[in-house]
Amino acid sequence: MCEGVPLPALAEVAGTPLHVYSRLELRTRVSALDTAFAAYPHDLHYAIKANSTLAVVREMRAGGAHADVNSGGEIEVALRAGFTPDQIVFTGVGKTHDELVRAVTLGLKAINAESPGEMERIDAIARAHGTTARVAVRVNPDVDAGSHPHISTGHRANKFGMTPTQAHAMVTSMAARDHLKVVGLHVHVGSQITDAEPLRRGASAIADLAIALAAEGIRLEHLDVGGGLGIAYQAAQTVLSADDYAAAVVPVVQATGLRLVLEPGRWVTAPAGVLLTRIVDLKTQADGRWFVIADAGMTDLLRPALYSAWHAIEAVERRDGPPIACDVEGPVCETSDTLGKGRELPPVLVGDLLAVRDTGAYGAVMASNYNRRTVAAEVMVDGSDWRVVRKRQTVDDMLQWDM
Repeated sequence: MCEGVPLPALAEVAGTPLHVYSRLELRTRVSALDTAFAAYPHDLHYAIKANSTLAVVREMRAGGAHADVNSGGEIEVALRAGFTPDQIVFTGVGKTHDELVRAVTLGLKAINAESPGEMERIDAIARAHGTTARVAVRVNPDVDAGSHPHISTGHRANKFGMTPTQAHAMVTSMAARDHLKVVGLHVHVGSQITDAEPLRRGASAIADLAIALAAEGIRLEHLDVGGGLGIAYQAAQTVLSADDYAAAVVPVVQATGLRLVLEPGRWVTAPAGVLLTRIVDLKTQADGRWFVIADAGMTDLLRPALYSAWHAIEAVERRDGPPIACDVEGPVCETSDTLGKGRELPPVLVGDLLAVRDTGAYGAVMASNYNRRTVAAEVMVDGSDWRVVRKRQTVDDMLQWDM
């Protein structure tokens, strides 16, 4: 079930592969995070990169969140979802000229500048348009997030942000310019973080810098501590609660008196989604285990192929009998196309449904047309009702731009 709707009923009508989201879970998790930080002035800026489906982003807005974007396309998604420019923070490495023009002329809440060169480009655009751009500086505090190297962003070897010393110099330069208004500092040390210490250290780095700047007469408006709070993809995994997160961050920033900006993504949306897939083939391996071949693969859920990420996989309708040891594989012509290695399922048959859990973040948003596979549909469940929120792509949709 998803809320009051049986998963087989969704698959029967909407087909597979199918991304299914729970509206209640989305709202519940936004509310829980907001409540955890209630004692300190803050804004939640939902990280649209986690799941940019308009219906999901609109739920974030309806739940009281603002928006964090990483591209020009995500700016437009935020606007179409109903966010106003003063509710949007623009992060991301390698912002193009056109993206910066759009951000500056819209008057976003903050553009998180990544380098002195980007600062110069923002300044030049603001001067050319006769406006003042609201800017923050992204700080790289050289903190090991303790997560997969591909999703670590706060270490000195990562491409993101500037050292605290470099950031200090950037802010000083920004503060002297007529067309730049320095409003904050930003840090984001990584994703799927399950230990409070990296989060505390990242927040501490920008809090210390803010205090030093205030002593020099440069007063900021906010501290953006990013996101990165992890979830329990495996039942035995120990993770931080929203309250643990607040307890790690708030005491560190409190002395600054600055408003706190948080960028939740995965923690809010991942547990609110499952990927429904149908078994299309079964075959035995030499060691007696099974290959369970599903109609969903790396084009629908890239994380296992990209990060060797774990997602729990369950049979939607269980049969009696001894469990089978298996590898759950996708249909794409790549050995890396897997949903889960070394798993155990109840007896299954071709045509049975599997539910891949915790796919509401970095699932549909990372889809591709590799092997010319069409992108899966997405549905939102609300109590006993549901609706399609993203139509299944057709071959004609996919080929419409080919000449």
